[in-house]
Amino acid sequence: MSEQQYVHFIITRQDTPDSQPYTEEFKVPYRKNMNVISAFMEIQRNPVNVKGEKVAPVCWESNCLEEVCGACSMVINGVPRQACTALIDHLEQPIRIEPMRTFPVVRDLIVDRSRMFDALKRVKAWIPIDGTYDLGPGPRISETERQWRYELSKCMTCGVCLEACPNVNSKSEFMGPFVLGQVQLFNSHPTGAMNKEERIEALLEDGGIEGCGNSQNCVQACPKGIPLTTAIAKTNRDATKHMFKKWLSI
Repeated sequence: MSEQQYVHFIITRQDTPDSQPYTEEFKVPYRKNMNVISAFMEIQRNPVNVKGEKVAPVCWESNCLEEVCGACSMVINGVPRQACTALIDHLEQPIRIEPMRTFPVVRDLIVDRSRMFDALKRVKAWIPIDGTYDLGPGPRISETERQWRYELSKCMTCGVCLEACPNVNSKSEFMGPFVLGQVQLFNSHPTGAMNKEERIEALLEDGGIEGCGNSQNCVQACPKGIPLTTAIAKTNRDATKHMFKKWLSI
């Protein structure tokens, strides 16, 4: 019978939003095909650290467990990603787990992503449809346009692009790369296009598109492979056209 193998974790913890972070180490019995979430569940069942001390279970957030909800975003071995698709066999040990520092920490690995949802409200990232009556079928669109919008629609508001972006920090009001992709998504919709100028105006304010430094970290980090740099380029073009239009109408 082979000797039991263990997975070594070094987890950054924080008891309250205002307390100081600290690290705690755990060793979890190894099983084939484990991911980071299943390891956390083992710690939850037996919250004993490497010193043999019984401690409070590690707090994290997850929902779908199939890289759709975006809830389990965290920094794993220095890389922001989803914990549900982080397979233990593909990670170097000890596995270092930290919360995303772009967002306020609530507890341990749980962060408050409210800034992302506030940004979506700011740019009116929705399709306004008034009335309770049947509006009939929507307008037809080309297959090329459908594919483009589908790629943009895969955003799960996970926050990984903000964590990877060097322009999202305490000295900048930049809303983040994701919101530029969502503006493109809703501006490309035949009904959503009616509010296109409002969305572009919101991006011309502080924290908008001027905050993007085009580092392209976002498109490399995005777990859904969303073409964010293409969306940013299109939004830049739309913003430039909008400003010229306003200037010529004075």
